[in-house]
Amino acid sequence: MRNYQPEKANLTHYLFFTGKGGVGKTTTASATAINLADAGKQVMLVSTDPASNLQDVFKTELTNKPKAITGVPGLFAANFDPVTAAGEYRESVVGPYRGVLPEAAIRNMEEQLSGSCTVEIASFNEFANFLTDPDVDQRFDYIIFDTAPTGHALRMLQLPSAWNNYLSENDRGASCLGQLAGMGDKKAMYEKAVATLSDGALTTLMLVTRPQKASLLEAARAAQELADIGMNNQQLIINGTLQEPSDTASQAIFEQQQSDLQQMPASLQKLIQFEVPLRAYNITGLNKLKLVLQAQQPSLTTYPAIENNYPDLDIVVADLLRTNKKIIFTMGKGGVGKTTVAVQITKKLVAQHKTVHLATTDPADHLEFFNTADPAITISHIDEQQVLKDYQDEVLATARQTMKSADVDYVAEDLRSPCTQEIAVFRAFANIVAQDDSDVVVIDTAPTGHTLLLLDSTQSYAKEVARTAGEVPQSIVDLLPRLQDPNQTEIVMVTLPETTPVYESLRLNNDLDRAKIAHTWWVVNQSMLATNTAHPCLQARAQNEVEWIEKVKAISNDHFAVEQWQPDFEQVLLTI
Repeated sequence: MRNYQPEKANLTHYLFFTGKGGVGKTTTASATAINLADAGKQVMLVSTDPASNLQDVFKTELTNKPKAITGVPGLFAANFDPVTAAGEYRESVVGPYRGVLPEAAIRNMEEQLSGSCTVEIASFNEFANFLTDPDVDQRFDYIIFDTAPTGHALRMLQLPSAWNNYLSENDRGASCLGQLAGMGDKKAMYEKAVATLSDGALTTLMLVTRPQKASLLEAARAAQELADIGMNNQQLIINGTLQEPSDTASQAIFEQQQSDLQQMPASLQKLIQFEVPLRAYNITGLNKLKLVLQAQQPSLTTYPAIENNYPDLDIVVADLLRTNKKIIFTMGKGGVGKTTVAVQITKKLVAQHKTVHLATTDPADHLEFFNTADPAITISHIDEQQVLKDYQDEVLATARQTMKSADVDYVAEDLRSPCTQEIAVFRAFANIVAQDDSDVVVIDTAPTGHTLLLLDSTQSYAKEVARTAGEVPQSIVDLLPRLQDPNQTEIVMVTLPETTPVYESLRLNNDLDRAKIAHTWWVVNQSMLATNTAHPCLQARAQNEVEWIEKVKAISNDHFAVEQWQPDFEQVLLTI
């Protein structure tokens, strides 16, 4: 596999970097931009990521207008804040109804427009303006976007029903209907933006991944979603490959990376592939960003050892036992290890003579490694795809009774949104909790606060507002008050000691605050610091973790734990 060198990668005018949170999109996009600018090109770098740290990378205050980067002639950067844009967009839709509809209806509308779908559309609106600006097009040789739009958002924009009166008339539909309300005047601009994205002579999709199974699977999913709307010019960048293992921890990581890369999804194997080796320094500041993609690297640096004095998961479990919690969720973005933490909590509770029902959406073949012979443990595996399909079929069957074909297509696409998946899975979880057959129910993957508020507001105000998330089952109606009872429920926030996962967790944290759901404890998972590794590259990563562990410590008011890196899910199950 070749090292990634932008000037030799046959890049197009527009470059879109995409991948899971924490894979290094911003670092890779920024290093690419600097590399091209140093080669004498005029380069525009734009971030549309809600967790963007582009301002920190360049130590420059950025807005949604191009700003020259000091120290890199030819490089300009802008930072679109999709969360702010989503708030402005939400008010543009809701504002005209204030004082006209009841306050309860207004609250429902606001919640309908508070989810990830609205952020996606508002984000696309921001960069579609930029993407279709002829002055920008002519001024720069390369225009680089840190974070590509999702395939779901783009497909939705292509559907005829997104642009008719259906959105204001629908009374049947799915989880996030309403996010395109008020954008009817943008159709021509969006069509031009989508056409540009699907033109392989103009646009390249740069899929950034870690050499890890979960990250590779997410890259394959994103690649397929975007290929479905015509973005077929794709390249794969594997970021953070370990080169020369030298101790126990680094050897385990090296073997795990190689194993996961050998089992890479077939769709990714067909793509042009590059790698960016793991570097033995923290990639911060212009000097390190200029260096990271160069073939010639400085000699390895040995970092002083950092003593790991942080508490582990035992402190969390002790508090769960002391407070006698009945419902425990693990919550976090994909790939942070929610299932592993849920299994560890289960084992530790059983060791303290509790009976536990563990519910998970993790693939069933992983759970065969789990000791299910213990009579104190029962397990429910929820097939996420099946429960989603069942929910989609249910809503579509109702829609087909009253809607035109084009409108049904719109509902079908809306049902592919992240909100819909959360609701479908949560319904299955609600049925499990309703059984109440154990002392404690431990659930891998909690619903976001937005989903809970959406379900709650729909149940209460569906008669007042046309938009609805579908019929809410009694099991969910009964469960919502229990989830808001801190004496019964605890949500354990799981994150990684890295920039993007921590910022993403903060947004989930705010969601739960809005929904008034108890979430005292945080777990910083997969910590390299906690392994006490002596490998220079891994020591560099361990040094970088301290800032984010300390941030979690502050956010959680010292209610946190740090769990060390483990090579894979199966090994964790076999060793706990």
